[in-house]
Amino acid sequence: MDDKGGREMAAERPMTIKEVVDERRAEIERIKKAVFATMKHAYFWADQSHGTENSEMKANIMLAYRHLEDARMRLGKVLQAQSGGVSIYDDGRKVGAIKVPQKEKN
Repeated sequence: MDDKGGREMAAERPMTIKEVVDERRAEIERIKKAVFATMKHAYFWADQSHGTENSEMKANIMLAYRHLEDARMRLGKVLQAQSGGVSIYDDGRKVGAIKVPQKEKN
C-alpha cells in the first residue's frame, strides 16, 4: 500500500540519457534567456557610481551567458557521443553559407 488511498503506484520507467540531457539543455536555455534579460535591468539606465561600473557588469553578464551556451553545447556533445559520435552537421546539410560535405561511404 502507498499513501494514495491504498492504490499501488505504477513503476515509472527511468528517463533515457537523451531525455535527461534534453531536459537539462532546456533548463539551461531558460536560464540563458533570464541572464541575458538582466542586461535590460533599470539599473543600467541609472548613473554609474564610477566610470566603468556598467561596462564591467555587462561584460560579466555576457561571460555568464557564454558559459551557459558552452554548457548547453557540451551536453549536446553527450548526445553526439551517445549516438556514435555523429554530429547533426555530418549529414551534408547547409551550415550558414557553407555546404558541409558528406563523408564518403566505403
